This record gives sequence, structure tokens and C-alpha cells, in this order.
Amino acid sequence: MKTIIHKAESRGFANHGWLQANHSFSFANFFDKEKVQFGALRVLNDDVIAPKMGFGTHPHANMEIITIPLSGVLKHRDSMHNEWQSVLPGEVQVMSAGTGVEHSEINGSNTEHLSLFQIWVIPNKEEVKPRYDQKTFDAEGRKNKLQTLVSSIDENHEGSLKIHQDAIISRIDLDKGETFEYQLKSETHGVYVMTIYGNHIVNENELNSRDAIGISSTTNFKIKTKENSGLLFIEVPLI
Repeated sequence: MKTIIHKAESRGFANHGWLQANHSFSFANFFDKEKVQFGALRVLNDDVIAPKMGFGTHPHANMEIITIPLSGVLKHRDSMHNEWQSVLPGEVQVMSAGTGVEHSEINGSNTEHLSLFQIWVIPNKEEVKPRYDQKTFDAEGRKNKLQTLVSSIDENHEGSLKIHQDAIISRIDLDKGETFEYQLKSETHGVYVMTIYGNHIVNENELNSRDAIGISSTTNFKIKTKENSGLLFIEVPLI
């Protein structure tokens, strides 16, 4: 088993006033040659956006973009005729940029901050027709068990959102003292585990809120929680 530890404080940080951004991988003005990507995982941003503020219209192409609101209200508009869609905590949004799409993302609240993860996955098919989808996932569905949020469009994984990559994105909320074993698809995949909250041990590495670990060259590993913990798994091919 190979592991890469990314402690929360080692992430790139940008304070734009209206935006507090933490970058797990090189992004915008943050560059670290050791943190360009993890396999097909190119971006994992942990953003807090001030009320009424957000990202104006901007383009994307040939990228799979997944957004997971943690608190607040995300509003989304794009060139695929989606007009200010609300995306709430408990929901996940996916967008296949493909041949090209423009979109805007703003905090839909006048009073509350918006907290979210945004993930960019390099696709295995380029120049596809742009597509958009979102779905609500019940928190009870990840209570001490794995809940799949996103999977490959080429696989018949019922109940999950789809992207153009042989990837799996999932969440779990574990109680204190629980042991969970994660099974990878194959040894050609790796999984990047982001600690949303809590404290747990993976392969003798103790991780706290917003710490992450990249795991590869194995088919399984165990997690032992020292307190209630929420985890995000991003499993991707090691391209």
C-alpha cells in the first residue's frame, strides 16, 4: 500500500474577501509540483463564499465537475438553459463540460455563508455533449455505510449521478469506535479520502477535520474512528 498524507494546513489558501478557498491540488495562484493531481483527480477545492457573492459566468471544457454543498444555498446557471438552479446540502451536482459550457455559481443566501467542495475529474472521453444533473442523497443512507454519489456513465450503478470516467465518489458518516473496510475497484485505481469532520486512523495515520490521505497499490484498507467522522472518498484511475 502506498499513502500520501495531505494535512489540512498544507493546502493552498486564498483569501479573496468574499471567497475563502482551500486547494488540495494546484489551482489558480497556488502551485505545488507535488500536488498537481491524484490520478484522474485534478481539483478538490474547499470553498466558503460570502452571502450574495459568487463566481460570474466562466467557461469549462473537457472536465467532469462535481459540487457538494455542505451548508448554505448554491445557485447555478449555465449555457445549457439551467436558470438559477438551487443546490442544497444533501444534494450533489454534476456537470460534464465536454465540448464547452459556461456557467455561474453564487451564494443564494443574503445572510448565510455557503460552504462546498468542488471536484474536477479528468474525463476518459473528450468532446462529449455537455450535460447537467443533480440529486438528493438521504443522510441516513450513509450512516455507518458507504453511499455512492457518483459513478461512471458506462456502468449501471443505480441511484448515482454519472460522469465520463471510471471513478466512484462516495460518502460515509461513521460513529465513534466504528471500523470500516473500503474496497477499491482494482489496484490500478487509487482513492483520495477527505475528512469532512472528525478524527480517525487509516493505516496508522491519524487524520482530523479536512486532513486527507491518498491510497494506492492496494485493493482494500481499514478506517478506525476515534470520534464521529464524516469521510468523502474519491476513487479514480491512476492515469
